[in-house]
Amino acid sequence: MNYRMIVKSLGTALLVEAACMAVPLIVSLAFGESLFPFAVPIAAAALLGLAMQAIRPSSQDIYIREGFAIVALCWIAFSLVGALPYVISAAIPDPLDAFFESVSGFTTTGATVVADVEALPRGILFWRSLTQWLGGMGVLVLMLAVLPSVKGSALFILRAEAPGPSPDKFVPKIGKTAKILYLMYVLMTLLQVILLLLGGMPLFDSVVHSLSTAGTGGFSSRNASVGAYGSLYIEIVIAVFMFLFGVNFTLYYMSFKGGLKKALKDEELRFYVLIILASFALISIDTYGRVYHTFWEALRHSSFHVGSVITTTGFSTQDFGGWPVFSQAVILMLMFIGAMAGSTGGGLKCVRALILLKAIKREVKKSIHPKSASVIAINGKRAEESSVYGILVYLAIYLVLVILGILLVSADGKDFLTTSTSVISCINNIGPGLGAAGPAGNYAGFSGLSKMVLSMLMLTGRLEIFPLLMLFTPGFWRRNNI
Repeated sequence: MNYRMIVKSLGTALLVEAACMAVPLIVSLAFGESLFPFAVPIAAAALLGLAMQAIRPSSQDIYIREGFAIVALCWIAFSLVGALPYVISAAIPDPLDAFFESVSGFTTTGATVVADVEALPRGILFWRSLTQWLGGMGVLVLMLAVLPSVKGSALFILRAEAPGPSPDKFVPKIGKTAKILYLMYVLMTLLQVILLLLGGMPLFDSVVHSLSTAGTGGFSSRNASVGAYGSLYIEIVIAVFMFLFGVNFTLYYMSFKGGLKKALKDEELRFYVLIILASFALISIDTYGRVYHTFWEALRHSSFHVGSVITTTGFSTQDFGGWPVFSQAVILMLMFIGAMAGSTGGGLKCVRALILLKAIKREVKKSIHPKSASVIAINGKRAEESSVYGILVYLAIYLVLVILGILLVSADGKDFLTTSTSVISCINNIGPGLGAAGPAGNYAGFSGLSKMVLSMLMLTGRLEIFPLLMLFTPGFWRRNNI
């Protein structure tokens, strides 16, 4: 284990965070607010980062264990430092609540302990959404993008942080891959800002909502979220961009390089679109006449919330906790599935669900025809049995964590719907659940233990379980392991 390189990388990440905090500091200055909540964390992160940067590792190599350790430790450090503005500004005076809010931001979960977000200073509101924007693409992908030179071994950092089973490199150099990712990310975010401005949304709100949409996080500057504007145009713009940010970024690059037809034939993309269309059709039919008077109204709200939940964004225009049970069941299913691999969305990912369905189909076929031989293929390429096994192991660990999370959070004595969906929502980085944790509620009423459990679940879900899990494995830290 290259401990010195881990510390040095952690120092670089803190310097990047300090630089990012300068943006909300400027926002605070523009609105005449105190600079202290950001000036102190910037100074602390910069000084600590420089001290850690001064360490001279004997080797610059980063392998899989170092990659996992760097990713897990950096996300924890980012969340701790990111909580300081909330505490210093007294916007969220309780340190545990502030840590929860910070973790929720960086993991793009969108779960909040704040009841009245409109009362928060503008600088804090901007920081909440910026943390989601940074966390969406990945705080370490940003680090790789801004470093002057990055060794090829840093691919292990990208693999450990990128959402989805197997992230692809666009180009041979990992630093250039990170730059391409962030260029697409920035351009799409700016386009959404412009479109929201054209719809009459104020500049500050347009930027805040675009940052949150891009990171599929869902933090809003309004108590009623997107529903506060009552604008069909704004809802359509945000719904479209939620869908776009839930798509694998590799497909955008492929389309740009002339492979649009191949991108549109992607099996995971087709599965993603099919699930969305089927879900809002079912919910529209179920809510028409029972919740909404017109089918158009049912279609409007169901399509927005299906997109919000499957992409794990968490914006809302209505409280879907008041929908019929069948519609809530569809929403719960979408919480599990999540967006596409390689997107900024969370959840299990569509590709895992697709492979699991194909594995089930194969086993059923084998039961009927024991001597038959079949393989699981995605986009015409055979999925290795080790990959299928890895997904099954991932699912098993995921379910164990959900069960343990429900057991621990249930100590609060809340109803089962609230308890279970809060755990499912946090590990899938969605934000709102059902019951008291629904779009009309928040997480302020949970105990300190539950908030810490939910915070760890948010980090575990965003980092695809293994990086954080490995930190608590004794053998992971032994020097004689490679």
